[in-house]
Amino acid sequence: MNSVELLLQGFQHALSAQNLMFALIGVVLGTLIGVLPGIGPAMTVALLLPITYSVDASAAFIMFAGIYYGAMYGGSTTSILLNTPGETASVMTAIEGNKMAKAGRAAQALATAAIGSFVAGTIATAALTLAAPQIADWAVSLTSVDYFALVVLALVTVSAMLGSSPLRGFGSLLIGMFAGMIGIDSLSGQNRFTFGVDELTTGLPVVVAAVALFAVGETLHVAAWLRQTPPKVIGVSTVWGLPKEDIKRSWKPWLRGTALGFPIGAIPAGGADVPTFLSYAIERKLAKGKAKEEFGRTGAIEGVAGPEAANNAAAAGVLVPLLTLGLATSSTAAVMLAAFQSYGLRPGPLLFTSNPELVWGLIASLYIGNVLLLVLNLPLASLWAKLLRVPRPFLYGGILTCASLGTYAVNQSPVHLVILLVIGVLGFAMRRYGWPIAPAVVGLILGPIGEENLRQAMQINQGDYSALVSTTFAKIVLGLALLAVVASLVLRVRARLKGKQTPEALVGAGAGN
Repeated sequence: MNSVELLLQGFQHALSAQNLMFALIGVVLGTLIGVLPGIGPAMTVALLLPITYSVDASAAFIMFAGIYYGAMYGGSTTSILLNTPGETASVMTAIEGNKMAKAGRAAQALATAAIGSFVAGTIATAALTLAAPQIADWAVSLTSVDYFALVVLALVTVSAMLGSSPLRGFGSLLIGMFAGMIGIDSLSGQNRFTFGVDELTTGLPVVVAAVALFAVGETLHVAAWLRQTPPKVIGVSTVWGLPKEDIKRSWKPWLRGTALGFPIGAIPAGGADVPTFLSYAIERKLAKGKAKEEFGRTGAIEGVAGPEAANNAAAAGVLVPLLTLGLATSSTAAVMLAAFQSYGLRPGPLLFTSNPELVWGLIASLYIGNVLLLVLNLPLASLWAKLLRVPRPFLYGGILTCASLGTYAVNQSPVHLVILLVIGVLGFAMRRYGWPIAPAVVGLILGPIGEENLRQAMQINQGDYSALVSTTFAKIVLGLALLAVVASLVLRVRARLKGKQTPEALVGAGAGN
């Protein structure tokens, strides 16, 4: 059965009343949290992880994917109207988008962001449809050595490229990997780092840890730096579309952004941040005539169209390594990987044969979600803008309440509430001192997977560590990991010499959201 036939079956599954309802809930929630600065899709999916104990897997992942896509759309609203990106992948949108809004062109900026997101998301989802089965078929042939190399690449690049310092990124990664080691050692049967707490013998609850790092840590951080003055939001009228002149200026950046976003998001070292920075740099360099004069002054529409397209294309690309290899290359993907574990599922090449209904229903829901998001974001832009005036104490007080109730509802364990508080304080401290959250979460999820594959490789090769570079694929992947570290250091050194910040540094400690 080819991909088209499987996709049609996926549409049949995704268009059921229950799954369609969860898709709508997901895109509405995603847009909402994308609009509200500082929350992000990773926190929202983490808060909703407890539903994995009572909701069908297909419905849950359709909703999570809707949240992820919706946040990519919604982040542009905050960037354009408030000059405060709702999530890190919208940093570039704020540069030109807010200038356009101040010049009275907020509607055009929001429209090109919404339409560009739809175009890029649809094209990237089509690429996911074609590429994922091929990669899954190829991944079946990978050995434990190859998988260990891929995990190393994902861990190293996430920690090196996010945050203001590679050293802090690696420190955050080590914290996550340590947390992933808590519990009974599968080889020796001995307790590791349980500190005499019986509830930790089965390992640190991933759901609790994710909720604590994102929701509790962020809430405490906002409370510590809460401003009493309301934000100044630029007003906007109802948005229905773009004038022909703006479409002519936007369609090429949409396609260029898509061409950048999907492949970068799809590689194990990818993500949504880097392609948006690259897209902005390319559009500014290619700008001519009127557009060149508008960049950095009154706002160029190309500087919004390209990064927003790259942003949404990368979101689809991130699902490629998640579904085909079981690797998370962003914090949201890491939380979704935790959801797979809650259902007892192991994403990877075998998922396409063992659970085709789930995989293809999820992919089909992305097409549906793109249409729903376009409908939600164009005519309702003025409504989303009003949400920016929600008082922060009410918003984050509600988040903290939901985090606590959801954590307790999983096992009715007071110990889990203590763990929630302890890890939440740790998350606050990491934000306070500029340690990125994403590497800690990715380390928590991928650390045990890397350990498992390392042990398998050592057992098969009788403890010979040279076996870790015994395959050509492993050599290439480990070489890329080393290159990523060197490139990150070189970029930062050059930026310091020039007295500027790298795009990655602009993401800062909050890159985990």
